Order: sequence, then C-alpha cells, then structure tokens
Amino acid sequence: MSHLSPLLQQSSRILAERGAGSWLYDADGNAWLDFTCGIGVTATGHCHPAVVEAAREQLGRLVHAQYTTVRHRKMLELTERLYPHLPPALDAIAFFNSGSEAVEAALRLARQATGRSNVIVFRGGFHGRTMAAASLTTSGNKVRTGWHPMMAGVSVAPFPHAYRYGWDEQRTVDFCLRELDHLLLTESNPQDTAAMIIEPVQGEYGYYPATADFLQGLRARCEAHGILLVVDEIQAGYGRTGRFWSHSHFGITPDILITAKGLASGMPLSAIAAPGALMHRGHPGSQGGTYGANAVACAAAVATLEVIEQEDLIAHAATQGQHLRERLERLCREHAHVDTVRGLGLMLGIEIVSRPHVADGERAAALVRACEDEGLLLLRCGVHGQVVRWLPPLNVTTAEIDQAVDTFEAALRQLA
Repeated sequence: MSHLSPLLQQSSRILAERGAGSWLYDADGNAWLDFTCGIGVTATGHCHPAVVEAAREQLGRLVHAQYTTVRHRKMLELTERLYPHLPPALDAIAFFNSGSEAVEAALRLARQATGRSNVIVFRGGFHGRTMAAASLTTSGNKVRTGWHPMMAGVSVAPFPHAYRYGWDEQRTVDFCLRELDHLLLTESNPQDTAAMIIEPVQGEYGYYPATADFLQGLRARCEAHGILLVVDEIQAGYGRTGRFWSHSHFGITPDILITAKGLASGMPLSAIAAPGALMHRGHPGSQGGTYGANAVACAAAVATLEVIEQEDLIAHAATQGQHLRERLERLCREHAHVDTVRGLGLMLGIEIVSRPHVADGERAAALVRACEDEGLLLLRCGVHGQVVRWLPPLNVTTAEIDQAVDTFEAALRQLA
C-alpha cells in the first residue's frame, strides 16, 4: 500500500477479498452488503456464475484479439445481441474501454460528422476525467482543477434542478429552455454547434432525473438546427432505472448513445451507438484502441445480456426500485436530516441536510461510515458530498433492500 499513489482515495476502509451477489467479503470473512455496485458496474451482482463461466471459457480460448487488426466472434455476437435493445435507428456500434473514452469518441464523431466545433453540455453533468470528457464535466471541480485551460468550444446550459432552484418542475424547465435558447443566440451559434450532450439522469451531481418536457425540448431544438443529441447512459443505462435506457422514460430518441459501466458486469468495456449513416460521416480510422472490444470483456458482456434477459432484471429493477423508494421516502417523512429522495429505479439518492435545503456533507459522510461499521457499503455524491446514493445490483432482493434501509435508519437515529 505504501507505493500506491496517494491521489487515489478510497471512500471506505475495506480490503475486499471476494464478492458474491450483493455482498463483499474481506479475508477475515467480514461481510458488507454492497449498495455501490462498483458505481453501477456490477449490474448482475458480484461474480454471477454465468458471467464468470463465460469469461473463464473465453480466457482459455482467446484473450486478446486486437480489433483493428482482426475480428473475433464475441465482439460480433455482442453487436448482434445488443442491437435489439437499442433504438432501431442506432444500428452501428463501436467499442472502447472506459466511459471517458466512449464520451470522447462520441464527441469526435459529432464534430467530424457535422463539420462543427462547438458542443453544449448541461450544468451538473459528469462525463469523465480525460481532457475532453473533463471539459464537458461540471458536477464538481475535482476533475478540472489544476490542469486548465480545458478544451475550447464547450458551453454550459442549465439543467432542470428543481430542488436546487427551489421552484416547481414546470417553472424550472421553462427557465432552462429559455436559457438554452439565449445561449444559442449569444454564445454558441447553432451553425457552429455539433452536439448537445446530456445525462438523462445525472449521476455525480446528485441523482437528478431530467424531465420529458426538457428532453423533448432539446430534441426539438436539435432537429431544428441540425445539432446531434447525445445521451450519456454510462451510469443510468443498462436497466439501472427500471428501463433498459434511461432516456426511454422521457419519450426521446438520441442521435448517439454512450454506454459503459453495467455493460460487462465488471469487465472494462464501453460503447457508442449511432445510425450507420452518421458513423460513415466520421473519418475512417478515427475509432479504435489497443484493448477496445477485448475478447474476455465481450464474452462477459454477452453473458451479462443473457442474464438480464433470462432473469428479467429490467422489470425486477423497476419493482425493487419502487420498494426501495417507498422505504427511503418513509425515512424522508420521519427523519429531519433526510430532505428529499431523487432518481429512478435502482438509481436513487437522498439529500442529507442540517435543516431543510441546507446540505450537510459531514453528516452524510458520518452516516456512510456508520453504515460501513455495520456491514453496509454506500457512496456519496453531490457538490458537498451530501447525497447518499443507493445503487444495488439489478438482481437485489427485497430482503437485502430492507436490511440495507434498516441499517441506514439505525445510523440516522444514532447520529440524530
């Protein structure tokens, strides 16, 4: 541990030895109910037997088939299996390693396909840590501070954070769309704007869902001006919100979709999907990478899709998400330090406050630490670290949800 970079900071003190389902274990056999899911990565739980077996079998057959040199069957199988879950128009898929890399690939495609340079993002979005992805990120300054100047050509429009503004939903949406129109008139001329990039449900900023009116307003403006609408489904996609893609809650179809995290149940893999005609407008050779579409990761991703389909995990996430929400809303009613519950499906956050609308990151940190001491692993997000996020695997059980919420409520009472 003495040689590990001090800049890499863990949120817990756990030294994990193994995982199974919703649980993590250390070498001494201590167990934690894992409601972080590796930040939404282990969608089918830790070490799902079908995923493990698929990866093990592939390891013995072919580990690395560099995909700009040769093709391999698991990559081709994954594209065929994934396509039916995509909006029909998005019929071309490109694979990468990480969410940040996929975000930058989507940005590159948008600029090349439109011949335009500018991009509009939305206040509070998190899109990654590499240079272009960090330039699109405004959920907090930790990924931007200390290496400016950032990439040029990025404009930031407001996102409908009704809780933050203190307005009702409709007033917030109307304001945000007016401000977007003003930005198009004053800062990023539509003729110069390649894309709007948005998380339909924001992650790091505090688990804020967009609204149908807002996203449909973006869609209308993109169509009017020839701007591409890019949805970042890295955290909220792949069944997390109780639908396969979070944008489908809002009645829109994107031009480019970005996915990662739950795609391969823990193996590093990401992707973008777009219409084939749009992909053809990019520059040949502009997509690729040494490890993209790794054969073992693709095998794990195929198995992940099979588990999601065979175990009906999308519907399960919707049902269990509703149960979790009801339990958390009860906490909100009964405990003064829980101000509100936000999110969709099994992607929920609760705002921890010292008094109504006054964020309390220190209390949230103490709650998470107290839960860790009692066998529950949680994460925080939000500008002040005041949002406790609930991110269990898609196959979490009702009993596990109840155990987790009971543990958290005990911590609330202890720290009241």
